[in-house]
Parts: sequence; C-alpha cells; structure tokens
Amino acid sequence: MTAAEIERVVRTYLRGGRLTAMPRSGRKRQILLEQLAQRFEPGRRYREEQVNAVLGEVWDDVAALRRYLVDAALLDRAGGEYWRIGGPVEI
Repeated sequence: MTAAEIERVVRTYLRGGRLTAMPRSGRKRQILLEQLAQRFEPGRRYREEQVNAVLGEVWDDVAALRRYLVDAALLDRAGGEYWRIGGPVEI
C-alpha cells in the first residue's frame, strides 16, 4: 500500500484521535493496528494498566484492542506485561 492509501484508511477510521469503527479484518485493520502500535516504544515493557490507558484514548473496548494487537503480532504479552514486537518504527 502506498502512503496515500494508508493515509486514506487512517483518515477514514480515526477522527479526533479516536477510532470511529474497527474494520472486521484484512489490510485496513492491519494498517490501523500498526498505527496504534506506534504508541508503544520498542524495547519497553508495559503493565496491562498502562496499555489500557494508551488504548483507552482511542477506543473504549481496550481488551479487544489488546487482543487484536497481539493477534496481529504487533504486541506480545507474558506475566501481565506487554511489549511491542512489530510494526513500523518512526525514527
């Protein structure tokens, strides 16, 4: 996907920093999840409460977003902690 296509997906589903809807699956969902994953610093571990606080700024169903991010191999979890394992990294 081109940068313009990614921007169109983001513009369609994110308004005022909040998700308006979550695509069922596919590339659009992956693009949105990759955008959300960028809110987490690579190499840093987060407690579940911290992940919930970050995701709660975007969507009320933080449990679903956590699960989607893990399923998409963007975050991983163990022992009540989460860390970023994928997605683009802005430098």
